[in-house]
Formats: sequence, structure tokens, C-alpha cells
Amino acid sequence: MDADELRFRVVSASRKAADRARSAIATPRWRRADITRALAPASAEDSPELVAARAASNRGDWLAAHRALVAHFTNRQPRFPLDPRSLPELTARVRDRFPDAAAAARERGNRILGGHYDVLGYRDVPFGTPPAWHADPVHHRMAPMRFWSAVPYLDPQYGDHKIIWEINRHQHWLALARAHHLTGESRFYSAATAQLGDWLDSNPPLQGVNWASMLELGFRSLSWLWTLHFFAPSAVNDVESRSPWSVDLLLGLDRQLTHVERNLSRYFSPNTHLTGEALALYVAGRALPELRRGQRWASLGRTVLLEEIDRQILEDGGHAERSAHYHRYTTDFYLHALLTARLTGDPAAQSFEGAARRLSNYLRNITDDRGRLPLLGDDDGGQLFPIGGRQPSDCSDTLAAAAVILDDPSLAVGEVPEEVYWLCGSLPLENRPYQRSARPSSALADSGYYVSRSTEGDSLVFDAGRHGFLNGGHAHADALSIVLTVRGRPLLVDAGTGTYTTDPRLRDQFRSTALHNTVVVHGRSQSEMRGPFHWRSVADASPSVWMSDRRFDYAEGHHDGYRPVIHARGVLAVHGFGWIVVDHLLGTGDARADAFWHVHPDWECSQRGRSIVFREPGGLVAVLGSSNDLELLEGAAADGLTWYAPIYGQIGRAGCVRASTEGQVSRSSLTFLMRTATAAAELPSLQIDALPLTQAPPPGWHGAAFRMTTSGRQAVVLSAVEREPGSSAAGGPARLWGCADTQTDGRLAVVITDQTHAMPIVIGGGRAIATSTLASSVHRSGTTMHSTRTR
Repeated sequence: MDADELRFRVVSASRKAADRARSAIATPRWRRADITRALAPASAEDSPELVAARAASNRGDWLAAHRALVAHFTNRQPRFPLDPRSLPELTARVRDRFPDAAAAARERGNRILGGHYDVLGYRDVPFGTPPAWHADPVHHRMAPMRFWSAVPYLDPQYGDHKIIWEINRHQHWLALARAHHLTGESRFYSAATAQLGDWLDSNPPLQGVNWASMLELGFRSLSWLWTLHFFAPSAVNDVESRSPWSVDLLLGLDRQLTHVERNLSRYFSPNTHLTGEALALYVAGRALPELRRGQRWASLGRTVLLEEIDRQILEDGGHAERSAHYHRYTTDFYLHALLTARLTGDPAAQSFEGAARRLSNYLRNITDDRGRLPLLGDDDGGQLFPIGGRQPSDCSDTLAAAAVILDDPSLAVGEVPEEVYWLCGSLPLENRPYQRSARPSSALADSGYYVSRSTEGDSLVFDAGRHGFLNGGHAHADALSIVLTVRGRPLLVDAGTGTYTTDPRLRDQFRSTALHNTVVVHGRSQSEMRGPFHWRSVADASPSVWMSDRRFDYAEGHHDGYRPVIHARGVLAVHGFGWIVVDHLLGTGDARADAFWHVHPDWECSQRGRSIVFREPGGLVAVLGSSNDLELLEGAAADGLTWYAPIYGQIGRAGCVRASTEGQVSRSSLTFLMRTATAAAELPSLQIDALPLTQAPPPGWHGAAFRMTTSGRQAVVLSAVEREPGSSAAGGPARLWGCADTQTDGRLAVVITDQTHAMPIVIGGGRAIATSTLASSVHRSGTTMHSTRTR
């Protein structure tokens, strides 16, 4: 610890001890009279309504104070993305643009009023009416009512804290607000404000699980800010209400954000926990100058958000945790901060805009052409602004918001969705028509991800980067894994997250190497787990080569997580032909290795000789072949290898293919995935064979040769890597090597031939020479391709 951390921890521990001692003597209670201290001192710029609210509070007339406050927030100049004055016009625009929105909002609102909630990956969870705020109804467990720092929220005997916290984020109040405005039915408004009162009664200050995470308090505070701005106009017209809910809401915000301010996650979880907490402080402080502590919160939140830009956002725009889901969170955080900064005239807007642009471009790079996230790293199932009930992996709303806020249509993957109207209602959305633009392949070298795209909607992501951020709490053991979308349909997938703490064995299984599309050596993970958010050992992958051409993309990397065996992998996407993956195991001795391929459950899998056929309901067909024998895992043989969790808590089954080998290293294998539009009855055959080398690469290099044959075409693949990866300048062996009919001086050469011509691809060298009768054709078609070293 440095001096600042030591000081922070001492002050924090002292404060906790004092608060705990006071709570033991007398449990804290909410006191509406405290609103008089929470409000900022009177100012000449105060509106008449705010003056009246102070006067009513001073005399204890809470209903009069409430009516004055909601009138003030309805009519003041906008300081929050949602302007209450614009709600009638905004609601009309949404009804007109999305004719089915009102019915969908009513249906969701009715289920909430009936006590049934969609939480993370769980559907129709019976939390009750009002909800049991400390319960995990999925596992039928209850969190204890203790002082906040003594609550063992990671202990599964008290339930899954994620489920409990998700309902206590109160983001379902946004769904009730949407239903209220689109249907005009006041029951949704009444339910949300009644839940506010019940929550305060059930959660006295500093008591219980809902005070234990500063990030959760931050998320809840943001929901309360949306609630205030959504419902203030309704409260103005609600003359019969006897609930001064706006007084209670402001008092609750003041107490919760003060708690966040005192216990920021600077040293506990200085990742998205810290930025999420800072966002809540910043937005609340800028939106509510009416509160005494608002200016201090805004200053602290701004400082943290600006500091974390350089610490948590990499040069390529990726979030340092290397989790796609947490990157999406961070993108939403900085877009929200930017909106707030612009509305309130904060000069920090320029820095927030720069961060939001980098984050949004990265998000668009790793999503497919429909805006879906790959399951890289942990997926916690949550969102910042889930007003429409969209799946967490669907980022089309975030990308559309980024396109509007940043005035960059290339970020969008479709027309502006409903969520963006509520989030950016003050912006002229109709003046920003969506124009589809082709996203190029990209090397996200700082994050370690390499993305290959085709004009037909194919997208492959290759992981050749570091394990994670700090202790790697949200990382998986997935070095050199790939995920693949074919024509907009996810095909090869990561298995997801499933759970955090309720089932330690399942948690470790989902993070293990075997549930990712990569190679397992000796049956163990590259990185070894130690608890739900820690690691005993870590394998960082390192990229070697990246090349992108109009015809193909190639990425290569290696890692030493299986020391003394080194795993090196090259991935070549040949547009219009397929995907070639070459795996090299380098070192000495014997090694058993299993390559796994996890298939999205939408695809039907079947074995066909030495190939696996994948069929998708829309008619797409793909064929997977290998130089090793392939096994489609089913039943008892699967042994947990077919688990798939598309969202936290939703655990099902998916297809899994394994190719196993055992023997001496160094050795190599090739896998080829071919997409075909051929009818199922006319599926092409696919044969892959290893070829003997007639000319070995020079000392210090390992090489392998293969022949692939399918439907009138064949391809010879030569792949060489350094026996000590990274020891060269990413070039080739610099002398001819290869098999009987094809030789090269490159590190990779692929010669694809049919009856009339040949297409050579050479990386890290200059030549591919076919010694067969096709030699002259290869010579005419050949081009010199040199690799580029990634940073």
C-alpha cells in the first residue's frame, strides 16, 4: 500500500467501526426531517417552487413539500437526459414510431404488478408484491439483516447476491414508467412510488445486503433519478396522493450517495465498480444542485471518471478487463456522463466524448453485424438502462445511442430503437437516418483481440491477448480461443458465465479452458482458478502476426500456460472459402491434447464420417473437418462440456465437438470450417490429411503440411512457427521448405486450386511454389504478402 491507500483504508475502517457501534445501540431510521439538512442553502436563483418546498420542510408539512418539489423538477431547465417538460411530445413520438410499444409495455408492467420479474437469465421470478427485497426466490434463501459491512453476501447459503441486488437496482421502475406514459394508466406510477416507500421501510440506513455494494447503490441511485424525472409531472397532477414520495426519494438519494462517497471502490474493485459509482455521483451531483452535497459529488465523480479513462480504457478503446459485457457497461457509463456534461455545460464533456468514441468504436468492432456481443469473459447479465427488456448481449441500443450522441452513423447496426428515444429524447433522432456501412476487419492489439469480417455477415474474434485486469476477476481461461458468427448467426460460441458464487464447481467449469474454443493439454486449464474471482496461475497469450487483405485475414498467437508445452495457433479466414485453424504444440516429451469446438444450440449437429455437419433452421449449413478424428460429444461422454449460458443464470445445453490426440511434441493439427449453401442431400465431402515434409524448415522452426479436399477443390496448407515463439521478427523461415508438391519460404502458405486456376496466400515470406502441373498457374496468380508485427 502507498500512503494514499493506507490513509483511505484507515479512515474507512474507522468510520465503519463507529457506524457499526452506533447501529448496535440504536438501529438507524429514515427521518423526513433530515431533508432540511440535505437540501442546499437558499439561493437567489431558487425557483418559487423550491422556496416553497424549503418552507414546507421546515414546518414538517411533507405533502406540501412534495408537491412543491415535483412542480420544481417538472418545470426547471433540464439537467438530466430526460426532460419532464418534453414527456408528452416524446411519448407521442414513441407511440407513433413504435406502434406495438404500448402493448409490450403494458404486458411487462402487468407481470411486475403481479409480483413476477425477469431477473438476469431467470424468467417470471416470484418476488411478490411488494417484492421481498432481501430474498433470492430462485434458490429460496434470504440474506441476513446485519450491519452492511458484516453481510456475507458471497456466501451461497444466503442466496445469490446477484439475484437479490438485481431487483434492488429498481431498474424495473423504468419499465413501469414506460408503461405508465405509453398507456396512460396511473396504476404503474402508483406501484413504483409505493415500492419506494416499502423499500425504505425494509432497508433502514446501513442495514442489510442492499447497503453492502457501492456499485449497487450507484445503480439504484441512477434508477431513482430516472424515476424522479419520469414521474414528477404525474405527481403534479396527482392531487389525491397522500405519499410525499419525492421527499423520501431525495432523502434516500442523499444518504445512499453519501455512503458511496465514503466507501468508493478505489482499492476494493477499482474497475467498473469504481466507474459505475463515480458515474452515479457525477450524474446525481450535476442533476441535483438542489442537494447540499451535489457539487461535491459531481466534483468527485468527475475526477474519478477522468482518471479512469487512462487506467481502464486501452489505446484501442477496449476495457482493461477484457470482458465484452463489462466493456458494454463502460461504454454506457461514459455515454451517460457525456450526455450529462453537455446538458449542464461541464467542460469535461470533451474528455468524456473522446472516451465514449473509443469505447463505442471498439464495441462496434467486437459485435457482429446485428450488434450482438460475443461471450468473452464474464457476463453478469445486467445493464445500465434496460427500459425495453432487451437481452444483455444485444448491444444495438447502445450502438444506436452512441451513433446519435456522437453523430457517427457508422456505429449503428439498425434503425434507432425505442430505448434511444427515452435516453436521448432531447436530440432530433429522426434527422439521423441509419445507413449501413461495412465494418472492416480490425486488430485490437492493445486488448489482444483480432476480428475478421466478411461482406456476407461473417465475423470471427480471435483472443491472443492478456488474461485480464488486476486479479483477472472477470476473465476466463480462454487464451487463443475463437468465436464465430456465420452470416449473422452465431455458430462457435464461448459457453458463458452461468453463475458466480452459488455453485463453485459450476463457476470454475464455465471459466475453464475446456468450455472455450481452444486446446486443452493434459486435461487442465491454461489458467488455474482460486475462488470465484481469483486465479492461482495465469496464462497470457501473445500475438505474433496480423494481416488483413481483401481476400483473407490472418492472426497468430501463442501462450505458455501448459509449460513446458507451448501452444501456438494460426487462424486464417479466406473469404468465400472458410476458416483454417492450425494448432502447434511445441516442446519435448509426450502430451495429450483436446481441441474443443462449442456450437450454438440453434445449430443441429451430426457426424458424417470424419466431419461434423452443422445445420441452422434458416437453411445455413457448415461442415467442420480436422486432421485428427472428431467426436461429437453427447450424453455421458459430454461430462459437463456441453453447458451453455447465453445469460447469467440461464444454463442449458449446446453442441460440443472434440478432437483428441496423444503423442510426442512438437506436433501440429489442422481444423477447417466450411460454410456451404448446398442442400443437405448434396453436402460436400471434406477430407483433411497430414502430409510428410520433404524439406524441413531451418533450425529453430517447426513446420507442418496438410491437404484439404472438398467438392472439386483442394488446398495445401504449410504452416511454420518458431520453436521459441516471438524469437523472430514475425517473418518466415527465409528458405524454401514444404512437402512433395508445394514449398514456401513463408510461415504460412495456402494454395487453393480447382480445375482451372490456383489462388496462393503467403504470409511472412515471398513465394509459394507448386511443383505439380499447377506450378505455372500458381506463378501467374501469386502475390507477395508480408506480415506485420502487432504491437
